[in-house]
Amino acid sequence: MKELILGGARSGKSALALRRAEAFAQSGHAVAWLATAQALDAEMAGRIARHRDERPAGWRTLEEPLRLAQALHDCASDGACVVVDCLTLWLTNLMLAEDAGLLERETAALLAALPVLPGEVILVANEVGLGIVPDNALARRFRDEAGRLNQAVAALCERVTFVAAGLPLVLK
Repeated sequence: MKELILGGARSGKSALALRRAEAFAQSGHAVAWLATAQALDAEMAGRIARHRDERPAGWRTLEEPLRLAQALHDCASDGACVVVDCLTLWLTNLMLAEDAGLLERETAALLAALPVLPGEVILVANEVGLGIVPDNALARRFRDEAGRLNQAVAALCERVTFVAAGLPLVLK
């Protein structure tokens, strides 16, 4: 099954993904955590370290900031669970990459991969479209790209859950 977990910043979406993966692991299945964040400064390095510390030691952790579809193909398997945390940071990485066509290619690769991936796949993403309209072109483009990505991924997932204040609401 594929699930998209959406929510705002600090809403509890990663914690929900962690609980879902822990439940899967308790039944004796392997779990892989696919992280997309890059430690480009000390604050982000600290965030990454805290997230890493929250996960059980026996889980496989992969860090892939750009080639998400390939990483999913490499680690998804029958009877296993892969958590992607998070699509929003991945989108940021693609938008800021020096390769102008990377966003389109990698997004298309992800959308093509999702329906054929074996096992359980849990994707975490920020819902950024609920706030005010950003005041600059890059931020508006990011909001629009994130909205389009979330819609496309949601359409391919069997379950979509929105998290607010730590409370999950199943949308699909």
